[in-house]
Amino acid sequence: MREGSLEAPTRHPLDWKSEAFYDEGKAFEELERVFDICHGCRRCVNLCTAFPTLFDLVDESKTMEVDGVAKQDYWKVVDQCYLCDMCYLSKCPYVPPHQWNVDFPHLMLRAKAIKFRKGETSFRDKLLSSTDALGKLAAIPVVAQAVNAVNRNGLARAAMDSVLGIHKERELPPYDAAKFRSNAAASAALPVKDGAKTPGKVAIFATCYVNYNEPGIGHDLVALLAHNEIPHVLVEKEACCGMPKLELGDLEAVAKLKDINIPPLAKLAKAGYAILTPVPSCTLMFKQELPLMFPGDADVQAVRAAMFDPFEYFVQRAKDGLLKKDFKAGLGKVSYHIPCHSRVQNVGQKTREMLEMVPDTAVTTVERCAGHDGTWGVKREYYANSMKIGGPVFRQMAAPAPDYVSSDCPIAGRHIMQGIGTGMGSEAKQAEKAHPLTLLRKAYGL
Repeated sequence: MREGSLEAPTRHPLDWKSEAFYDEGKAFEELERVFDICHGCRRCVNLCTAFPTLFDLVDESKTMEVDGVAKQDYWKVVDQCYLCDMCYLSKCPYVPPHQWNVDFPHLMLRAKAIKFRKGETSFRDKLLSSTDALGKLAAIPVVAQAVNAVNRNGLARAAMDSVLGIHKERELPPYDAAKFRSNAAASAALPVKDGAKTPGKVAIFATCYVNYNEPGIGHDLVALLAHNEIPHVLVEKEACCGMPKLELGDLEAVAKLKDINIPPLAKLAKAGYAILTPVPSCTLMFKQELPLMFPGDADVQAVRAAMFDPFEYFVQRAKDGLLKKDFKAGLGKVSYHIPCHSRVQNVGQKTREMLEMVPDTAVTTVERCAGHDGTWGVKREYYANSMKIGGPVFRQMAAPAPDYVSSDCPIAGRHIMQGIGTGMGSEAKQAEKAHPLTLLRKAYGL
């Protein structure tokens, strides 16, 4: 619920197929209108660097109003936005149904789409957003070893910084040759036990990150489903969910990925499966962004209705009395970070609820943007900002001297541990990074 509002925010479909959407003049008119509203409000100043960038441009202009800001400087604001969606959900009092109809993230998305169509997107950005292509190459056994070695080599990273603009100090996730989809076991023969709000059988959408970088997270999810006697299958065919391409403004690529993913997912949804994705951004893509891009597509809407965050699913199963609580070990002190793309799903803190069911476990929750956002914090020009945004999170996560540092977003978890390692939270230097699904598996003793 937004602060100071009695009505929940609503979202208009994204009119991305119309030519007016890509009209730069009309887009600049809307940017000026919305920027003027933001300038008069300023309650989002502490969310990210997009709003301080805007307000500095205004304050340093001759008129000290938005009309004094050069139109070309609007792009400086657009480039700082990484579409976390938090301003829309948690801060802005002027989102629909308010008559001012402010949707800052989707206006930034429109500007990014115009920039992409104009051919002004860099090779690096296109490369980083091609997660499937990178994963398929980098996860080949011999190649994976070489890529991981290069990513740890100081001279190689300095070259990557100079040539590609990938910051030399950013810790990059390793690639794993033992891909999740190649080694995951399905279990579809168990009896189906439907709950009040949850289907009793599950389909797993692996996601690029779990498939190529941290397959252990996927295996943790499989183990949890098997232990709770929930029949599960892998989605027959999948590609990237499209979130990296969405953030780039490449909406045609998003549409192509949708055409690959939605048919098998819709088939499963119509067959009564709950669809779980272990990465919040992927869940959000199917729950929100694709339904807004394709509001008239019945299959997209069917997938949206069947899509669950894993812990949203587990907590509801527990409420229906269908989740085992035969935990074998406590987890001690857990510093848990709820990422933005989990928060904007508006389902509550389900991961925290689930972890708190484990005896001898104390969960400290940090509900603030960590600042990495997919590929944004990897880039040379944004790395310092990503670490600055994450600073308060690093310190809050470290403060309890936890046994575990955990986030539903594995990239955020890695970013937080890097931040703690730089001295912004020395209390947690001995903490172990573990995904919440990994922690729940540990608690069950699996």
